[in-house]
Amino acid sequence: MDVEPEDPRVPLRRACWHGDVRSDDTDEVVREEPLEIRIGGIPVAVVMRTPGHDEELVMGFLATEGVVDGPEAVGSVRHCTVVEDPEVEGNVVQVTLREGIEVDWARLRRNLYASSSCGLCGKASIDQLMLRCEALQDDARIEVGSLYGLPARLETAQTVFARTGGLHAAGLFDAEGEPLVVREDVGRHNAVDKVVGWASQRGLLPLRGHVLMVSGRVSFEIAQKTVVAGIPVLAAVSAPSSLAVELAKRAGMTLVAFLRGQRLSVYAGAERIVARAR
Repeated sequence: MDVEPEDPRVPLRRACWHGDVRSDDTDEVVREEPLEIRIGGIPVAVVMRTPGHDEELVMGFLATEGVVDGPEAVGSVRHCTVVEDPEVEGNVVQVTLREGIEVDWARLRRNLYASSSCGLCGKASIDQLMLRCEALQDDARIEVGSLYGLPARLETAQTVFARTGGLHAAGLFDAEGEPLVVREDVGRHNAVDKVVGWASQRGLLPLRGHVLMVSGRVSFEIAQKTVVAGIPVLAAVSAPSSLAVELAKRAGMTLVAFLRGQRLSVYAGAERIVARAR
């Protein structure tokens, strides 16, 4: 499913209570549905997502959560055509691994447990990630002027957000600030996975020399997925969390936040941001 289905319209009442002006209308709201990911028939996870680009979402999830070592391990990703309940049709994806590839189920459970923040401390979450990811060794240099233009370019590509106002976005840009792909989703982490999945399908991982721009704040989960994808620069229009900053420093990633107009704050890896690229 490469194109998002039509978003539903729902009834509402518009009102100006002080002026006692009311009118009945309809409004387009963003679609949100669960997606169950299965590997070899075994349920692995359920994510709440905006339908569309589901294969990219799954490929990105497999990569950023450490389920497989690379896209070459995946034979196919397909929606299940036969499901137990007709109401879930289109919401179940079956992943088939290539012959000879086995899932390390113990590692998968540890990774999903760590990223779900269910009791592990922040330091343990970072330690767990750095055991399977090397610190980023990327000498990319990004002109600050290129960064200033990213929010507007991201917003221009947010077509569903323009209609509904209810989606997050993630965009992948090259070192000159040119957009390669932008994806929207009700979950900011899903939008990132769709971008990473797009790159994974094209054999582009790790994404050295690139910038990931997100429309909201930067949590540990967003920073984690960026590190795993090998992206050296993560930028956001809003604030980072303390754990995202700590991870960026440990992983050698450049973290830019509050990117608005011609102002920004660099929380880690400032050496990659230059007035003019060499």
